[in-house]
Amino acid sequence: MKTIILTIFIGLLIFKTTFAQHNQTNFITSDIDNFWQAYDKIQTTKDSVQQYNYINHLFIDRGTPGLKAIMKVRDYTAKSYVDAINSYPLFWNSIRPNTYKTRQFAAEIAANVQKLQKLYPALKPAKIYFTMGAFRTGGTTLDSMVLIGSEIAMADEHTDTREFPANFNSLKTYFKTNPINIVVFNNVHEYVHTQQKTTVADYLVSQCVLEGVAEFLAEKATGKASTLPALAYGNGHKNRIAAVFAAQMFNSGTGYWLYSNAENEFGVRDLGYYVGYAICENYYNKAADKKQAIKEMIELDYNNLAALGQFVDRSGYFDKPMQVIKADYGKNQPTVTGVKPFVDGKTLVNPATTQLTIQFSAAMDKRYRNFELGPLGEKNLLKLKRFVGFSDDGRSVTFEIELKPGQHYQIIVGSGFRNTDGINLKPYLLDFTTAGN
Repeated sequence: MKTIILTIFIGLLIFKTTFAQHNQTNFITSDIDNFWQAYDKIQTTKDSVQQYNYINHLFIDRGTPGLKAIMKVRDYTAKSYVDAINSYPLFWNSIRPNTYKTRQFAAEIAANVQKLQKLYPALKPAKIYFTMGAFRTGGTTLDSMVLIGSEIAMADEHTDTREFPANFNSLKTYFKTNPINIVVFNNVHEYVHTQQKTTVADYLVSQCVLEGVAEFLAEKATGKASTLPALAYGNGHKNRIAAVFAAQMFNSGTGYWLYSNAENEFGVRDLGYYVGYAICENYYNKAADKKQAIKEMIELDYNNLAALGQFVDRSGYFDKPMQVIKADYGKNQPTVTGVKPFVDGKTLVNPATTQLTIQFSAAMDKRYRNFELGPLGEKNLLKLKRFVGFSDDGRSVTFEIELKPGQHYQIIVGSGFRNTDGINLKPYLLDFTTAGN
């Protein structure tokens, strides 16, 4: 009997060791060495052609699949890197020692991924790439790859940000929180994303639950509390956050709730993480089978509103069922009520018309607007020559246009327009033809 128990123990020990070693071999940092080789060469010349040659041949061409992926998802180019290197020398010199510390985290990250697997036995392998970016993400994912932007993730309170422009103020604040101290936690968060069915969700509520699952399970796996300021603030302002979020939860964008420094009534960014986390926490606490609850969180199709609705309703986070909230959202969604000086779709438009004014059913937030291609595509796109402005009451907006005779024009007034309550506009197709010569 003792022999059998010993054999089982040894088997488990071998499995654990193999799993941990496997995860460490999926931990890749070579992009960092390549970046600094290119960086040092770029410092030797002011010739832009040479600088681009160095960044391409020493860094990008040698890049791991992780570098290729982070460049793809964050639209990085050789110019992104060269501009960043030339603009912030004090920053790069201060961050460099920390970026070499990435290898030190391999064992700890592997151990925490192993803990995550205990919570979710169906965990699939993923590779973790500590690569270098140009200030657009500290961490993201693509397929089965965790992509860490080490220039952000490895920063600390001593990182020099004196050269940063005003639009980098959020990074200045973030660096003061010593992000290097939570790099293991953040890696587990991103690892959870590699297991989820959806990475980009259609609705605000979908994306927030997706992020909330990752943040909640990172806590469960690491045994450490999230340091997100949004979570601390949210716990003290639950009711108001839930009410405001419910009014906007079916918006097609994330607004100020995620990934944004936009002004909001709470004065706190990323509160969508809190909403998603709170929904998951409620769901987990109510579940009799905790392991099954975790499985359901990870495997949820966040873009399936029926499935998502059941999940959210069972959490009890909102006072009303999702279906009722969605119906209320539709009633409150602002609409286009008219376009001056012509009647859309009913008469030929005078090609001499130089301005159009779009009228709305509600006062709109003057900071936001967007347009999209109509069904006929770019060939028939109405081109807006100049933005004139919103009316004082925000219920109309005017643009200068340039028309040609005998042309069929289309443009969609998009959901990026939103009213002063933050609710997206119901998209409107502007479709008309100009009179001939």
